[in-house]
Amino acid sequence: MTATRREFLMAAGALSASALSWPALAAPQFESIFMFVPAAPGGGWDGTARAIEQACKTADLVGSFQFENVGGSGGMVGLPRFINQHKGQANAVMVAGAVMIGAAISAKSPIGIQNTVPVAKLTEESGVVVVPANSPFKSFGELVAAFKADPKKVPVAGGSAGGTDHILLGLMLKALGRNPREAAYVAFAGGGPANAAIIGGQVAAGISGYSEFEEQIKGGRMRALAVSGESRIPGVSVPTLREQGMNVVSANWRGVFGAPGIQPAQRAALERLISSMRDTPAWKDILVKRRWADSFQAGSAFEKYVAQDVNDTVGVMKDLGLA
Repeated sequence: MTATRREFLMAAGALSASALSWPALAAPQFESIFMFVPAAPGGGWDGTARAIEQACKTADLVGSFQFENVGGSGGMVGLPRFINQHKGQANAVMVAGAVMIGAAISAKSPIGIQNTVPVAKLTEESGVVVVPANSPFKSFGELVAAFKADPKKVPVAGGSAGGTDHILLGLMLKALGRNPREAAYVAFAGGGPANAAIIGGQVAAGISGYSEFEEQIKGGRMRALAVSGESRIPGVSVPTLREQGMNVVSANWRGVFGAPGIQPAQRAALERLISSMRDTPAWKDILVKRRWADSFQAGSAFEKYVAQDVNDTVGVMKDLGLA
């Protein structure tokens, strides 16, 4: 059967109307994002930044990412660069967190994380207290006894001086009635050297985020004695400090910050992007795999959180003799 010209035009018109009713492919929320990481590749901030990229690109939220890593001094080498070179840049973000607050206070820096624009808090990671596999300390109680006797004889490895690892050790000693300034804290610039020092027995113990030591713990080269969060890490049978009689809770948080000088509407757009990313299956999968706790806060709530954390950290740093 041959269709008439009129029937052909009617069919074509119906097809065109149907095509117009189909949903259009959603455009990315940002064509590009400039991701600034004030740390060397491979650390916690860099890992968080790369995870953000992975989740955003999987969900087509961002067209492309450009990265810049500037490490050193708990983020204090990179922070001035981000502030000065990217002021007012609407698509520039920095990944940082609690470590930078302590580093700024310790360095008595005139600038700090509060000089950026808080966008969203993403994760918290419990600290873990470890000892070498062949350590004479077979339990957390035995390590505590050594701290009570003389903290100066118990060297503990961790990240930068004044960072979350150092602060956790200070809180532990204070809870035991000792002066936090007695801590024999050995600061390392990266996870690799700290791991080597702990495994090699150059220090008595180590403190870091669980993910930093996970491979060594699973491989039997370190033993985990306690974690510092409110509750145990899912899938990890290591008791908290509180469970073992020490009333200390501490976690290393990480978040996203915008450049100073951006407009309220530009800040809101960044908040929408990170909020959308947080809801993606890809990000939820990353949280599970990396054992990160979801601690999402955005906008003014996050800004208040940062201000309070700065005030709280100043107090702890004074106890440590670093402020």
